[in-house]
Amino acid sequence: MCAVTGAFAVDRLTEELARAAGAPVVLERPREAAHGDYATNVALRLAPTRGRTPRELAEEIAGAATESALVERAEVAGPGFVNLWVTSGWYRDAVVEIADRPGEYGGGFASPRERVQVEMVSANPTGPITVASARNGAYGDAVARVLAFAGNEVEREYYYNDAGAQMDRFRASVEAVRRGEEPPEDGYRGAYLDELAALDGDPVPHMLGRIEASLERFRIHFDSWTRQSELERRLPEYLPRLDTYEKDGALWARSSAHGDDEDRVLVRSEGGAPTYRAADVVYLVDKLERGFDRAIYVLGADHHGTRNWYAAVARMLGYDPAHIEVLLYQLVHLTRGGEQTKMSKRRGDVVFLDDFMDEVGVDAARWYLVSRGHDQTIEIDVDLARERSEKNPVYYVQYAHARIAGILRNAGDARAEPEPGVEPEREERELVKRLAEFPGVVAEAAERRGPHALPNYAIRVADDFHRFYHHHRVLESEAEGFRLALCRATQAVIARSLDLIGVEAPERM
Repeated sequence: MCAVTGAFAVDRLTEELARAAGAPVVLERPREAAHGDYATNVALRLAPTRGRTPRELAEEIAGAATESALVERAEVAGPGFVNLWVTSGWYRDAVVEIADRPGEYGGGFASPRERVQVEMVSANPTGPITVASARNGAYGDAVARVLAFAGNEVEREYYYNDAGAQMDRFRASVEAVRRGEEPPEDGYRGAYLDELAALDGDPVPHMLGRIEASLERFRIHFDSWTRQSELERRLPEYLPRLDTYEKDGALWARSSAHGDDEDRVLVRSEGGAPTYRAADVVYLVDKLERGFDRAIYVLGADHHGTRNWYAAVARMLGYDPAHIEVLLYQLVHLTRGGEQTKMSKRRGDVVFLDDFMDEVGVDAARWYLVSRGHDQTIEIDVDLARERSEKNPVYYVQYAHARIAGILRNAGDARAEPEPGVEPEREERELVKRLAEFPGVVAEAAERRGPHALPNYAIRVADDFHRFYHHHRVLESEAEGFRLALCRATQAVIARSLDLIGVEAPERM
């Protein structure tokens, strides 16, 4: 096939209509096919400033639009909407541009391109990764994937606490088990302690190794791991640069004067030990000194006060707070049979990620932990998540991809190239228009740090494909070339949508 160059299909249509209107245009897909392929309210928006009635202006824009090779006809509706019907050539070009560059379609739009660090999970290594922390990872990794697809250079980092009271209790708990005793009352419990106690030396590196293995299985690879204890040693370099004062024997940052909700303790009065807020100071500088243009922190909702704290630290140290982002995510609840459930075999008060992956699989775990907006609590039906049927949305989307792979295998050497003069059927047009939405969907997901839009979009693509496949024969049809190209394009968009949330696109199911 001959690749289509330039802007994406919808962008080209938008640009041509903008020239006709003499102003920026936003196109929308009408809910009813009778209202055209696309519509715009640009005439309603421009009329007050142009001293014209909306309908008069809409008639003028509609007339100019029909001069485009992309527009078959244009009509004015209601008080001044312009409804557009695109040509069969537009559909063919849209299919070609996707099918000819399946790995690139919709990407590379970042401007300017940045070097970005996404710090995520960062759970203290006092036990295996839980499902709650897994949501942090699934969300953060999907954000990282989307930003990388946009054209940015993205690195993932895990920041962990290897010192302090929690780590002391963890080590004491393992030592107690090694002596054949019960862990301290405020210590940690679980079968995993027995496993750690059987190993020699400090249990923290062993626990970190298990955490890394779980996250690799979950398809999250970290480029770097940073220890809090190492950062704390650099604190004396930065304290003089902060706006501080002493109170009750402790050293405080006057962060409220720099946009924070309150002042923060940096060095405790008892023992002079630095707080985790003090380590935050060094860590923020450490990120920016490594040359990252943007530092993204993925944190639980209980860290809502951290956003203003980081911004205040940046201001005190002379950095631009706009280069720092804090993304907060909500809780995860698991249900079985309509009731909240716990699945862990090793500990009764948490659900570990490994247990969850054993129960529902990696693909379903990734899908369900990203399928809702990060600012919403997720409730996952475990029975549905483990089901291998079209009731399960991840299976439903994967099945569409596998079905297309089967069609293409059966096609053999048949050419996937649209035939000249083919007029797409209604189901084909709807599927093409859905695929043409992908660049906008992924660009918005990147801008809003909202990868949950991708699984929701993938379901709609699968819906449109199944509807097309139900109504139209692909192989040995008069429009075989066009339909094979459409299948290839659909397969590419589904595969990319799944990959951006860490879900595989199987060739067979």
